[in-house]
Amino acid sequence: MNSRERLLSALKGNIVDRVPCICPGGMMNMIITELMEKTGIMWPDAHIDANKMADLAASVYEYGMFENYGVPFCMTIEVEEMGAGIDMGSKKFEPHVVDYVIDSVSEYKELKALDINSGRAKVTTDAISILKSREDGVPIVGNLSGPISVASSLMDPVSYYKELRRKKEDAHEFMEFVTKQIIEFGQAQVRAGADVIAISDPSGTGEILGPKYFEEYAVKYINMLIDGIREVDEDFPIIVHICGQMRSVYSEIKQLKADAFSFDAMVSIKEIREHMGDKILMGNISSFALESADEEKIKKMTENVIDNGINIVSPACGLGTQSPMENIQAILKTVKAKN
Repeated sequence: MNSRERLLSALKGNIVDRVPCICPGGMMNMIITELMEKTGIMWPDAHIDANKMADLAASVYEYGMFENYGVPFCMTIEVEEMGAGIDMGSKKFEPHVVDYVIDSVSEYKELKALDINSGRAKVTTDAISILKSREDGVPIVGNLSGPISVASSLMDPVSYYKELRRKKEDAHEFMEFVTKQIIEFGQAQVRAGADVIAISDPSGTGEILGPKYFEEYAVKYINMLIDGIREVDEDFPIIVHICGQMRSVYSEIKQLKADAFSFDAMVSIKEIREHMGDKILMGNISSFALESADEEKIKKMTENVIDNGINIVSPACGLGTQSPMENIQAILKTVKAKN
């Protein structure tokens, strides 16, 4: 099996020759400073140039780090397109929001609609098209920020969470508007040639929302997003990553229409398997360990997640840019040696 066949088969629960080893991109960024220095392709240039974005994504595979391409390398494209002020960061730091657009969910009509034909949205889809043209058997993972994370980056998050409870009607209208914008971006990535879409919603945790609001807002709008993407292809494979501890929302998580579920390092694979049954699970090697531990520790962690029944090996979150390349390469080496 090539890498693309292996990942797509694993996502559908089919038999594979061994577990895939990927890092999607987006929130789960896989670019490190050492890789940028080796390739000469730097942030923030690679955030705004489609050829550089594609080449830097490809170098992750070429340097034996992971078995996929993944773009973009941050979570700010959707909110920038909708009007948020963004600091583009540096070769050590990803882009981040520096200026909110609205003060209340009631003001959502002031937001701009996301234009997939301009700005960094177009850079991303162009990069996917460039990677697709290689036809090299490597899966391309497109990335979207989840609805809660986008919404809470357009206004002060403390106010946002309060208004989910206090202004429910406006909050749902806001969330529907936001989700429709993300759908546009997701559909564009599918049409450009992405093989998989990963949705990361780190702000939509069960710890923050609690079971009731997790179901009412996170599950509802992530599923709306998934349905929207699948208007292009009804069987399109989708991964969802949720941050934080999951114990309070295990039953709600199972309502998500994703093909695979990715979780933080704090989540026990054995425990979540008991609750999720035969769902496809991805993860969850500590990103902190990848930056601070040694190769032997990473090898043992990788062996452990495989032994505990993970279907797709991946870091639990985005890599710290100062992570040593040898630590990251140790994951894939261990996966190949163990199978």
